[in-house]
Amino acid sequence: MAYPETVRYLESFINYETIPVYPYKESLKLECVRGFLDLIGNPQDTLNCIHIAGTKGKGSTCAFLTYILRQAGYRVGLYTSPHLSDFRERIRVLEGCARCAAARPKEDFEGMVAQDELANLTEKLKPVIENYNKNSEYGPLSFFEVYTALAFMYFKEKRVDFAVLETGLGGRLDATNVVNPLVCAITPISYEHTQKLGYTLREIALEKAGIIKNKNLIVVTAPQEEEAREVIRNKCKDVEAKLLEVDKDINYQKTNNGFSVKGVFAQYPDLKINLLGGHQIINATVAVGVIEALRNYDINIGIDSIRDGLGNTIWPGRCEIISKDPFVVLDGAQNIASARALKETIKENFQYKRLILILGISQDKDTKGICNELDELVDEVIITKADNPRATEPNVLAQYFNGRPVHITNSVAQAKTKAKDLAHKEDLILVTGSLFVVGEAR
Repeated sequence: MAYPETVRYLESFINYETIPVYPYKESLKLECVRGFLDLIGNPQDTLNCIHIAGTKGKGSTCAFLTYILRQAGYRVGLYTSPHLSDFRERIRVLEGCARCAAARPKEDFEGMVAQDELANLTEKLKPVIENYNKNSEYGPLSFFEVYTALAFMYFKEKRVDFAVLETGLGGRLDATNVVNPLVCAITPISYEHTQKLGYTLREIALEKAGIIKNKNLIVVTAPQEEEAREVIRNKCKDVEAKLLEVDKDINYQKTNNGFSVKGVFAQYPDLKINLLGGHQIINATVAVGVIEALRNYDINIGIDSIRDGLGNTIWPGRCEIISKDPFVVLDGAQNIASARALKETIKENFQYKRLILILGISQDKDTKGICNELDELVDEVIITKADNPRATEPNVLAQYFNGRPVHITNSVAQAKTKAKDLAHKEDLILVTGSLFVVGEAR
């Protein structure tokens, strides 16, 4: 199977990432993906998994963990979603050699599965997929379920020491939730996908905490709103998992040059990250907590690997500066909490004369809430939409910006051209609202 044929085949499956509204609980059945994995030998059971759920910061936390583990000499599989430009970004293996890592040129998506590897793996599984989809009582596999299975097979073939897995949507019904992880982490929970996950923090937290299911599992959680914290605590108590909380068991402190962490086992001073924003310090602290939790399995990772791993972490599309004069900043903020964190990060880290906003948001997001968060920050707005069926029509977003010059465009390419025409050297162009928009802009 040639790679273009592989792409067409994988894109032929139903992809809920491109569907604005669908019956969440009826559409996602863990029994479906479990049945398929049984047929291919349950590759996920061979992996040492670290599983991450939450509303914001999941991907960053996964990246921090992966770079720390790689720096300590381990071979690490990393599975994240969505992708920015190429769906091969979702499946990566970072080779574990501390000395090699220090000397290796930094790549945005280091170690992503090669085209021929993905094609060969897909060709190998295709007959099993086709037969399963014809006979499954739960219906055909989705794109995410197929791709998750491919990731498990790939990580097994590559004999990774650890697999770091980001949930796609929610947690309880997510295809990644077939694993029995060593450690789980829950990043900050806030309102998102409310039509699917629930309209209260408690309902959303119940879906996210669905990854907590093993007795003696170790769970690390970021600081949470009390409603979400209570859900996580109760779930850990119910399944007899051990809970470590950032701001209670693990603490961080910002310093002039970075931050420090006081963990359960040790203290970690003089830490630095390249990702901008105080919220990223929280994500990095959660990652340190997970690394400490591995000590319960006699996996001891020293402070040098933690410090260097955090300092080397690259995670594109998250307050990423892609050019200067004028600054062009990309950030995939797609809910109110992320937009608020982005606003504070821009204020704290940049000086500019005017901020020109390129904004596109998916239909299933809180469009009004995101726009209201960003409104006070911007001087001029360019509304656009990603090449995705979930994209909100630009004229819908335009109504939320009063008293600001607003320009309507029908594509990200048009928005970029318009921003270049408007911006001067001392301005800042901010592209946000959706990882789909950021991917196209990038």
